[in-house]
Amino acid sequence: MSLKGKTAIITGSTSGIGLGLAQSFADEGVNIVINGFGEADEIEQNRAAIESKGVKCVYNGADMTKPNEIVAMVEGAQEEFGSVDILINNAGIQHVAPIEEFTAAKWDAIIAIILSSAFHTIATALPMMKKQGWGRIINNASAHALVASPYKVGYVAAKHGIAGLTKTVALEVAEQNITVNAICPGYVKTPLVDGQITDTAKARGISEEEVVRDVLLAAQWTKKFVTPEQIAKLAIFLCSDAAENITGTTLSMDGGWTAA
Repeated sequence: MSLKGKTAIITGSTSGIGLGLAQSFADEGVNIVINGFGEADEIEQNRAAIESKGVKCVYNGADMTKPNEIVAMVEGAQEEFGSVDILINNAGIQHVAPIEEFTAAKWDAIIAIILSSAFHTIATALPMMKKQGWGRIINNASAHALVASPYKVGYVAAKHGIAGLTKTVALEVAEQNITVNAICPGYVKTPLVDGQITDTAKARGISEEEVVRDVLLAAQWTKKFVTPEQIAKLAIFLCSDAAENITGTTLSMDGGWTAA
């Protein structure tokens, strides 16, 4: 089955992994709703570039900490395109600090943007998917949905929650031609990870080069960063007919990190 003409909402897609996902799905003929923060000119440039691939692309600046804006984004996509076929929950933030220095505000923001936003998008999109008899939900999780690292209590807790959310919803809709899966990449070289490198260097009192070598890629046995394009290709496969019996899973793409 071709994906051409279907509609995908991709949260956190104005940069990094999300933008890579949007570009790759547009190459498959999928109409795109991009979402996220950034400079207006840059967002418009990216939106226009996606639309130049022969699809329709709209930008929605819904704040992932605000449930009413999340619901309005999903409902607006249905009004704009007539359906929401593919939902990719990718929005995320990071904060690195020992737990006793981890503020309640940072904790609340991470849980809201990573975990609670996925709950709200899924709960809003599922009735549409059930009505049309087809849907694909992909949650961009992390190796941290499966294992922990120090100083990332909010992120690790939220990503573990994403794994549980994925499994639960998958069982609820298993007989309705809707699949729900989580992709769990290792470290991807994005602006978010660049920020983590700086913060981790400060938290551990080491250089940024040491963070890359001894903290990040030390866990990835291939010694290579995952790329947004690799994640996108797996996501596209999960939307194919060949993947209709893959549901409720956490698929690792982490250079062997969680195998050790």
